[in-house]
Amino acid sequence: MALNFFDQFMSPTYLGVPLIMIALIFPWIFFPSPSSRWLNNRVITLQNWFIGQFTRQLLQPLNTNGHKWALMMTSLMIFLLVLNMLGLLPYTFTPTTQLSLNMGLAVPFWLSTVIIGMRNQPTVSLGHLLPEGTPLPLIPVLIIIETISLFIRPLALGVRLTANLTAGHLLIQLIATAAFVLMPMMTTVALLTST
Repeated sequence: MALNFFDQFMSPTYLGVPLIMIALIFPWIFFPSPSSRWLNNRVITLQNWFIGQFTRQLLQPLNTNGHKWALMMTSLMIFLLVLNMLGLLPYTFTPTTQLSLNMGLAVPFWLSTVIIGMRNQPTVSLGHLLPEGTPLPLIPVLIIIETISLFIRPLALGVRLTANLTAGHLLIQLIATAAFVLMPMMTTVALLTST
């Protein structure tokens, strides 16, 4: 039995090697590789259809300048999807439950959107720091508050995402532990708890 309920979120090691590296490298196997054949097998055809549908959904609301990000966003989506699906297998580890991975993905993407927004549309980006109709004495204070909230946003969202992922797993483990403990004493209550 686990000593702590949060032990399930620790990165497992095998012979002193952290398995998070294997978990992060493994999804890249599922990326379709280019082929010179005219006909592909069913798996590659299904992957190409899925990637095409996702890219189409991603690019519909964007203008043509945003289409250059399609490859990176599609690759990130496939990577995260496969990573989380592999975490559903028994005796595996989901790296997205770690705050370090969530922050490692959140900070560069947040920083790139802020820098690109400042470079391409500086007046619109700076306009978000000051709402319309603000009284004159509040302007300096409000700009400072909005700037702080802009820089705290990736930290807050990363912590929130990690907490949401952790809470689901933790709730399942708590319910399973309660049902296991109640089974010898009150079988009906344990079955109701499990259900």
